[in-house]
Amino acid sequence: MSFLWLLVSIGITLAVTSFGFAVARRYVRDRLKFVDAVHTMKAPIIAGLVGWAVFMPLTMLPLISVGTAIVFGLSVALGVRAGAKDIKIGRLSGGY
Repeated sequence: MSFLWLLVSIGITLAVTSFGFAVARRYVRDRLKFVDAVHTMKAPIIAGLVGWAVFMPLTMLPLISVGTAIVFGLSVALGVRAGAKDIKIGRLSGGY
């Protein structure tokens, strides 16, 4: 029975991670294309920390751990970085 809960927890982590990356990338690419600050290294770090802090209260739920919150923050940071790279190389629509 515990193996089933482990698989459900891993599935939740993968879903949340994919969602965080995709939403952050799309938001940066579509809404922040004229903001120069998004191209600095501070932007993904700040976005990742905010994503982690927002997700931390959900770790009180039984199937969500602190590791899920950390991975969510990392996925948001990588999504912001990927969106900034999309802007830099001119890929403003599609591509994901």
